[in-house]
Amino acid sequence: MSFRLAIIGRPNVGKSTLFNRLVGKRLALVDDQPGVTRDLREGAGTLGDLSFTVIDTAGLEEIEDDSLQGRMRKLTERAVEQADVCLFLIDARAGITPTDLLFAGILRKGGVTVIVGANKAEGRAGEAGMIEAYSLGLGEPIGLSAEHGEGMGDLYAALQPHADRFDLLNEGVEFDPNNEDDALAENRPLQIAVVGRPNAGKSTLVNAILGEDRMLTGPEAGITRDAIAVVCNWGERAFRIFDTAGLRKKAKVQDKLEKLSTSDAIRAIRFAEVVVVLMDDDNAFETQDLRIADLTEREGRAVVFAISKWDLVEDKNARIRELREMCERMLPQLKGAPVVPVSGLTGKGLDKLREAIIETHRIWNTRVTTAKLNQWLGEVLEQHPPPAAAGRRVKLRFITQVKARPPSFVAWCSRPEALPESYLRYLVNGLRISFGMKGVPIRLDLRKGENPYVKKG
Repeated sequence: MSFRLAIIGRPNVGKSTLFNRLVGKRLALVDDQPGVTRDLREGAGTLGDLSFTVIDTAGLEEIEDDSLQGRMRKLTERAVEQADVCLFLIDARAGITPTDLLFAGILRKGGVTVIVGANKAEGRAGEAGMIEAYSLGLGEPIGLSAEHGEGMGDLYAALQPHADRFDLLNEGVEFDPNNEDDALAENRPLQIAVVGRPNAGKSTLVNAILGEDRMLTGPEAGITRDAIAVVCNWGERAFRIFDTAGLRKKAKVQDKLEKLSTSDAIRAIRFAEVVVVLMDDDNAFETQDLRIADLTEREGRAVVFAISKWDLVEDKNARIRELREMCERMLPQLKGAPVVPVSGLTGKGLDKLREAIIETHRIWNTRVTTAKLNQWLGEVLEQHPPPAAAGRRVKLRFITQVKARPPSFVAWCSRPEALPESYLRYLVNGLRISFGMKGVPIRLDLRKGENPYVKKG
């Protein structure tokens, strides 16, 4: 069993700052205002020779209803139940509050292993808070400064006795989605990002895939703020799924937190292999959906379109034909991309979505031999040669694939600058159709010169 450490406490005591320090990177959004973290975020933490899974949680509040804050509290309570050790973080400068005392009582009765961390303990104000922390009845507090990295040695010493009870393993091996060498390794989770406009149902879809209410959901738009990554087995394949914040039009992104959330979502797209663009059936393929898809294509990621709330659609056959036609017409650069209807509430369509993701991932990794490419080029030139420019015909001499992820090709020709853009699109569409590369970005660059692989006599 993996060692799991949950960081809990009131809002704005520094949980996400400490989380980022333990995982060694800025995975969680951090801001001075309380309540930034809403979902549970997991990461691979290290401290000295200890390796563990660390969980960042939403701030504990004295709310138990079905409001947004109440649902956030329930998620945090679930994290406590699943953790092996809880780090109860308080703000040493603010001192012990009634809320701290309330939740300390809950933790004492819960039977969970608890370590008290007094964050912001530097200075005289922090020392006073350290003394107050003994009143929680949870043992000796550890003085910390998550921002400056102070007290990490003391935290290591407090974790070590508990860590000895578990088999430690580091789950957080990162990899570059552009690296072909290890991208298809069977033991690597396929990395997907679920993106879309606010309130499109992204977290509901991820919860349906996971089979549990892991992500915070509700009728309020913009609940998700971070790009939350979870690893799961979906069918017979391992996936790492990024649930992202809703992407609005740039002009509407004004709040500081929303700007951070947007940049986090874009970073998730860049880190993913396949991006699921989720749209509400009522307004699918509107301008913002097209911008998101175009951004994904420019980043070179494979794309699958998912249509949410499909259980509410009446004439399903006619509607899916209409949506697929819209996709072909509005996004020719992703011609043939799958459009899959799903329902996060009923789970309908999830198997087809998984199959579409796996197949699109396979196509994204396509490699075509140079011999087949040049045979294809000869046939294309015979059927439709390049138009003449200024009375001189452009000669295409050789083509080869330089990389996959996405499929990228280089063709040598006599005058690259004279080849019309329309003919370049013709070649790209020909590659897409002839070699079965539907729905993925294709890169085709032109270089001037002869066939570089012909030996000069």
